[in-house]
Amino acid sequence: MRLADFIEQRRAQILDGAEEFARTQAPLGLELDAAALRNHLPQVLDAIVIDLRSRQSSVEQKAKSEGLAPKSSGPESAATSHGRTRAQGGFDVNSMVAEYRALRAAVIRLWSADAALVAASLDDMIRFNEAMDQAVAESLAEFSREVEMWRHVFLGALGHDLRGPLSVVMFTADQLALSTQGTQSAKKVSRLVSGAAHMRKLLDELLDYSKSELGIAMTLHRSPCDLATEIREEVSSLSTIIPNMAVRFTDNGPCEGHFDCVRMREAIHNLVANAAKYGDEASTILVSVTSDVEEVQVAVTNSGESIPESVLGSMFDPLRRGVKKASNGENSSLGLGLFIVREIVQAHGGEVSATSIERQTQFVITLPRS
Repeated sequence: MRLADFIEQRRAQILDGAEEFARTQAPLGLELDAAALRNHLPQVLDAIVIDLRSRQSSVEQKAKSEGLAPKSSGPESAATSHGRTRAQGGFDVNSMVAEYRALRAAVIRLWSADAALVAASLDDMIRFNEAMDQAVAESLAEFSREVEMWRHVFLGALGHDLRGPLSVVMFTADQLALSTQGTQSAKKVSRLVSGAAHMRKLLDELLDYSKSELGIAMTLHRSPCDLATEIREEVSSLSTIIPNMAVRFTDNGPCEGHFDCVRMREAIHNLVANAAKYGDEASTILVSVTSDVEEVQVAVTNSGESIPESVLGSMFDPLRRGVKKASNGENSSLGLGLFIVREIVQAHGGEVSATSIERQTQFVITLPRS
């Protein structure tokens, strides 16, 4: 008897065993009925039967054995649904994968006891394992996406809830700063104000990151403005708060366009702060703005240890903090600064790139003017 026929004939027995095993994997304290325990496993088994009876090339066979079969353009697979609903149900990834191991073992054990292992049987067993591997891969992919999505929801909710009490801290610190001017406590209160402002920036970055990962595009508030003027003011402000490093600004004239200047100032702030953090101490950071009829380019250049080519491509990915410790010893960062820069630039329809040659690192933002 071919394996596909055997699975159909013994389907109830196989699924009874799968249900019983799933019961041992369910989260503690969670009582699940038979339907919830079986979940999409019956449909997974049916899909495997269909797969066993279908023709496949050697290329398709290899892809399936590695869990890399192309996604179907039709309805969501049962394995994908199973992975997502197991994540929603509180199963951990090991428990979810263990269900497939148990299902595989039940089929092979029952079948090997029932059938003589002839050449056709061996082929069926190989095909069955390939189909199981693909089902596991699909479930794992969807399980991971679901878990990651809820992680970002949690981070976003946490960041949002922390803004309330932090606003109280910032308001109180500002009032203390006013009342302690000229006293011995003024310096301590100034550090409190600075620390609270830094916490607010970290929370803003966390919220931007969570929204982006959840597929919520960054909102821009565009208005006609001269980007060169805005960035010159931001550089002037940064020059007063970055110790031991000069920040110099150049431009080739007005750069009018429709931009979200608040967000663009934030992007330049992050790039200059990054240059100050990782560049050579006592060196100069150069911020230049150039434009033509169609585009505006903003470049931030600093001297310091060159960044390997292998790292440059991932520098704008979230939760990365550079390839070495900050030159100023300050590492209280979520590693989201460059990620936020990329999100701001892409929301403007532009692009940002980085180069690092002979101890000179440069970030270049290119934006359309219209």
